[in-house]
Amino acid sequence: MKKYISGIQAAFVLLILWIILYLWIDHALIMPSPLDVLNGLTKIISTPIWLRALTSTIGRLILILGIAAITGVIFGVYSGFHPKTSFLIAPYITILRTIPVISIIVILLIMLGYQLAPFAITWLMIFPIIYQASLEGVRHLDLELIDVYHLEKTDLWLGIKLVYYPMLKKNIILSFMQSFSLGIKVLIMAEYLAQTPNSIGNALYLARVNLNYDLVFAWTIMLIIIAFGLEYAIKKMSE
Repeated sequence: MKKYISGIQAAFVLLILWIILYLWIDHALIMPSPLDVLNGLTKIISTPIWLRALTSTIGRLILILGIAAITGVIFGVYSGFHPKTSFLIAPYITILRTIPVISIIVILLIMLGYQLAPFAITWLMIFPIIYQASLEGVRHLDLELIDVYHLEKTDLWLGIKLVYYPMLKKNIILSFMQSFSLGIKVLIMAEYLAQTPNSIGNALYLARVNLNYDLVFAWTIMLIIIAFGLEYAIKKMSE
């Protein structure tokens, strides 16, 4: 309950700051009013284009998260049990985590084109998060508990279900939360620069070039709502 009250308070403070900035700047093209943005949000929802853009972007993100989760957990767990593999992969993970996002976007847009680039860009950004979380989870496993299990049972899948997964669950879920937050930002940025058809990024691009800044704000608010909703769903599924 406290979290909801805190969230409402934060939203109220942001709204007040928004109104103050709107009155201070006094230029609707630069800072649209909350009412204009609300009308823009209504305009977006009332057209079928927004649903196609929304489902396409969220569908891409879910697909990328699925691929990143599978590859990240597999490589992370394997590296955790094989230090030599971890040592070999570490420099590449460091490069992916430190290289500027815009550099990767530009390079892959040139190499892969606007259709495949958003997928590759987003995967490269979130794979290291899931990989590192899985790796650290394996490194902090309770070895005594694993030894006790192996004395009683030898079934691999049962061991994964009863021993390994419960101990790795917290790390993996946390990495999914971080990956989703980063992934949706990177994906929309890539869609924006690539002008990917039927995407939120392209909708933002069209709103900007047409000077519809109320729609830019409206899409941003919609994305915040979607992000909170999906993160809440992930938390509930992990409980």
